[in-house]
Amino acid sequence: MKTIFEMSSPDRIGSSLPLLDVPASSSVPPNLERSGKIGLPEVTEGQVMRHFVNLSTMNYHVDKGMYPLGSCTMKYNPKHFENLARLSGLSGIHPLVPEAMAAGTLEIMYKLEGFLCEITGFEGASLQPAAGAQGEFCGLMLIKSYLESIGEKHRNEVLMPDSAHGTNPATSTLADCVIIGVKSNEFGEVDPDDLREKAGPNTVAFMLTNPNTLGLFESRIEELTSIVHEAGGFNYMDGANMNALLGVARPGDMGFDVCHLNLHKTFATPHGGGGPGAGPVTCTAELAQFLPEPVVIQNEDGSYSLSKKQNSFGRLLAFYGNTGVLYKAFAYIRTLGAAGLREVTENALINANYLKARLEEYFDIPFNNGPCMHEFVLSGDRQAEKGVKTLDMAKRLLDYGFHAPTVYFPLIVHEAMMIEPTETEGLEDLDAFAEAMISISKECDEKPYLVTDAPVNTPVLRLNEVQAVKELCIVEPLDEEG
Repeated sequence: MKTIFEMSSPDRIGSSLPLLDVPASSSVPPNLERSGKIGLPEVTEGQVMRHFVNLSTMNYHVDKGMYPLGSCTMKYNPKHFENLARLSGLSGIHPLVPEAMAAGTLEIMYKLEGFLCEITGFEGASLQPAAGAQGEFCGLMLIKSYLESIGEKHRNEVLMPDSAHGTNPATSTLADCVIIGVKSNEFGEVDPDDLREKAGPNTVAFMLTNPNTLGLFESRIEELTSIVHEAGGFNYMDGANMNALLGVARPGDMGFDVCHLNLHKTFATPHGGGGPGAGPVTCTAELAQFLPEPVVIQNEDGSYSLSKKQNSFGRLLAFYGNTGVLYKAFAYIRTLGAAGLREVTENALINANYLKARLEEYFDIPFNNGPCMHEFVLSGDRQAEKGVKTLDMAKRLLDYGFHAPTVYFPLIVHEAMMIEPTETEGLEDLDAFAEAMISISKECDEKPYLVTDAPVNTPVLRLNEVQAVKELCIVEPLDEEG
């Protein structure tokens, strides 16, 4: 496909510029004046539209099809909430605007904090963290600040299961802690005996995702959190899988002390492309006194303002948070209400279990002890014995028009494929995905070369992955003649 520059031809016009909104007489310092033409392509509006629409169809995105990335909750983002976030007075607000001129935004933030506290079962919240990993860091800093305040600064160990998200050990290291691994048992859940053996006087926290990354709810969760509390530590819940709990179960009721939420996952705000994201933290009252500043407060006259906290550990961002994501999450919660949020969870669980039931005849399912939660993990071991790896099957899915699920994670499952359909996929899309997976499984038996050579009908064929990682441009450059 030709680039927009290659389609350029003199005197073609495809845009109309807005009226000048600064004085025409404004002078530019001589050293900043442009010495020549900008060199923009000269194309028609039709050429521009077709060019970028064609580019969008070459890429895969959630508006184009199902995106079953396990643990990422890549659900469809309702455009209604996009429109609300673009309302005048919200989208155009400047971070340095006086508080009196940001009353609406502050009110939304204050009420969103309340909603998130109710959903998670906690008393304190901060919307400041810009991503889940930053939320994890915030949660650990809350715990460490509290421990320092009671004279237990020596604690430096964070316990986490062998199925943990990769951000958990990275965040713990950033928080100057030592990671202690905890084993999973034969059911794919945390082994209470191993946790009890490793929890002790140096424990800062136990970091756990519940449901875990196998898509299983920790059936002994209250026992696990009690073990940590008895050792003087805190329980941190990675909220990446909160889409399985909305309106049904709350981390605070399970014995957790703090958790983060990925608004760009669970609450249907845009996800991917490098951001923006939002990873708010909610916590118990004893930890809330250390939340990052500033915080939004409601004054006696009903107005809202930002306030500093006396015991805050500091701040995470220059400003309060990624407001565009916060607006959409607020609108999502207000639109669905308590009953709607519960329905989100119920449909996510039904979709995942339906897919699991359709695929269990064709793939190995480790820790298959009954129903899963919002996601499940397959193993490609059966296909690997025939010379077809999970990565090959993931690439073959592209030929069927589907993005691949998360592969090779969690690490405790060999040749793993982690599938999360989310609640926004209908029966037709679930069946189409299941049929594609079943067809690929049969190809592994009958014509494995179709899978190992995939993809074959995508804009870019099978890549050299080592080269793709090291070099951003993996397409051969055009010669002088094009």
